[in-house]
Amino acid sequence: MSPADDDDEKTITGPLTPGRERTGMQAGHVLPRGTRLRDYEITGLIGEGGFGIVYLAWDHSLQRQVAIKEYMPASMAARVAGSSAIVVKSERHLDTFRAGLKSFVNEARLLARFDHSALVKVYRFWEENGTAYMVMPYYEGPTLKAALAALGRSPSEAELRAWLGPLLDALGVMHAAHCFHRDIAPDNILLTPRGPLLLDFGAARRVIGDMTHAITVVLKPGFAPIEQYGDVATMSQGAWTDLYALASVVHYAIEGSTPISSVERLMDDRLVPLSVSAGGRYSGPFLAAIDAALAVRPADRPQSARAFRALLDAGLPPGSVAAERDSGWTSGYSTLSLPLAPELPTQVLAPRATGAVRSSEQVVSRSEEAAAPRTARRGRRWTIAALALGAVLVAGAIVGALQPRVDAPSAPRAAAPASAAADARAEPAASTAALTSRASETAPVVIPEPAAS
Repeated sequence: MSPADDDDEKTITGPLTPGRERTGMQAGHVLPRGTRLRDYEITGLIGEGGFGIVYLAWDHSLQRQVAIKEYMPASMAARVAGSSAIVVKSERHLDTFRAGLKSFVNEARLLARFDHSALVKVYRFWEENGTAYMVMPYYEGPTLKAALAALGRSPSEAELRAWLGPLLDALGVMHAAHCFHRDIAPDNILLTPRGPLLLDFGAARRVIGDMTHAITVVLKPGFAPIEQYGDVATMSQGAWTDLYALASVVHYAIEGSTPISSVERLMDDRLVPLSVSAGGRYSGPFLAAIDAALAVRPADRPQSARAFRALLDAGLPPGSVAAERDSGWTSGYSTLSLPLAPELPTQVLAPRATGAVRSSEQVVSRSEEAAAPRTARRGRRWTIAALALGAVLVAGAIVGALQPRVDAPSAPRAAAPASAAADARAEPAASTAALTSRASETAPVVIPEPAAS
């Protein structure tokens, strides 16, 4: 297995298999089942790579299943026997280990800022035991690489658009925050029942690769653009860097093989454009957009996710884009249509236990439902007060008409006018209505950003 294949620190690689779970849980560097990390209890192993281990865990506080990733660069760190603590194997690895740890925490903090259906959500992260952890939803599904292999044919344009659209939208959200993924590849995209998911950034792996000069650990040939291979002033990294990688994934899906690396193409570009090799099987504008994003020089590519989407959708009749995004795979699972705006909150795909905490969206809807009857009651109180005031005025008029007229002057009595009496009668109702109004106002549900605790 090459270093590039062994660098996985995937968030979720799919459902647990008994064989993999038994093998992993016997390894000395993996936390055993039953280990407690704050509110979480390790219940199994999901996967491990050269820079991290992902566990299945149970959240005792919120009563839900989660995934926990632990920073664990196996080449330079080891587990203390009988403990959860991690130590660096050699003094010469200390600076590199700490740099990777810092990058791991920064990645968790960055992911916690986003709440998009096609991006991994981070619930919580912290440092402990000489390492760091991040808690995420437990997502299930095959990687795009595995799904394409199981499909046994080239996907249709509708199938490609079904996952390409949501991923482009997620990249647009990231790029707007000046954040770039820089590691998009077929094995870094998960196809869940709710749609495609762009897996973690692998920031710790890149930092360690940079410090150890292991270029094969940092980059995936065929998917990494030329600007990622060195510091060239005229080739800065940006949104176009991720678009090249995403276009390479589409090329991989259509042709069934990894594109020629950008370094080779810089010397002698032998990559046959998809407009030529796949012409007739896909629409012309679609293939032309992929070819444009695969340009070797960054300046020749679309400069934003919006520009790339415009090229992809050029020439399509109105309404056809949404229909194509609704199309799913035919290999045993489907890709559902997702909104273009960020979805709040992130949905947890694992089944919830009875009594689980409701999401903020549910809390808001319940509060609004409760406020509706209170608003109706407040309206009824005002109606009753108005009727009572009318009855008092009518009764006063009748009594005044029946009273005998007295010619002798008399001192005027300091009596409150009818309007004042009406105000006095209406005041309790108005005060109650004001209290009801304040009580019916739904307090905003604030979802704090996870912070290291």
